[in-house]
Amino acid sequence: MKYAIVTGGTKGIGLGIAQMLLQEGYFVTITYAHDEDAATNCKTKLSSLSNNFEILKINQSQKEEMKAFALLMREKPSIDCLVLNTGSTLRKSIQETTDEDWEQVMQINVNSNVFLIRDLFDKISQNSRIIFIGSLMAIHPHGTSLAYGVSKSAVHALALNLVKCFEGTGTTVNAIAPGFVETEWQKEKPQEIRNNICNKTALKRFATIEEIADTVKFCIKNAFVNGSIIEISGGYSYK
Repeated sequence: MKYAIVTGGTKGIGLGIAQMLLQEGYFVTITYAHDEDAATNCKTKLSSLSNNFEILKINQSQKEEMKAFALLMREKPSIDCLVLNTGSTLRKSIQETTDEDWEQVMQINVNSNVFLIRDLFDKISQNSRIIFIGSLMAIHPHGTSLAYGVSKSAVHALALNLVKCFEGTGTTVNAIAPGFVETEWQKEKPQEIRNNICNKTALKRFATIEEIADTVKFCIKNAFVNGSIIEISGGYSYK
C-alpha cells in the first residue's frame, strides 16, 4: 500500500485528485479547514470507490494544528505522494491589505507547506511524488489578488528549489499551474465574467477538474518530470 496526502481535498480540484489517487490504489489522507458539508459529501463520493481514505479537519493557517498533523502523518509507514492543494485568496487592494491579511495568505499557501515537508522529510519515501497546485495567476498577475499571486509565485519557486533537497532520492517535485477550472466557486461567477474569461482562452472554456487530476497523474507516472511548472490554461491570454 502506498500513502498519499491531499490537502484541501474535500471539494473541487482536491476532491478530483483524491478520487484519482484512490483509483490508483493509494491510501489517501485528505484535509479540510472549515466546510463540514463538503467533508460529508466527500466521504459519500469516495466511499463508492474505496474505503482506503481518511478525512481530517486541519486548518493550515494554524501552526499548532499543522504540527499535530505532521506528527500524526509520521505514524504512516511512509509518505509516497504529497499533493499540496490548499490555497487561500485575498481580494483587496495593496492599500487595504493588513499585515495579518498578508501573513495569513502566506502561512496557508506557502509556509505551512514548507514546514509540513520539513517535518515529514525522513518519512517521504524514495521515488515519491510531491506536487504543488500553483496558479496561472502566478504567471499572469491579477489586479485584485496581489497576495494570492505572489504566494503562488512562491509556490512555483518552492517546487523548483525543493528539487535540490531531494536530489538523488528519486523523488520528484513539480507544480501545476491551472488556469480557470470548472469548480463550484467558478460556477458561481456572473455569466458576463465567465464569458470574458472564456474569450481570453483559445479553447473558449474552463478546464475540467478531471483534466487537472490527469495532470497530477502524469506527474506521478512519469519519473523524469522534475522541477517543472506545468501550465494548464487552455491557451489563456493567447491573443
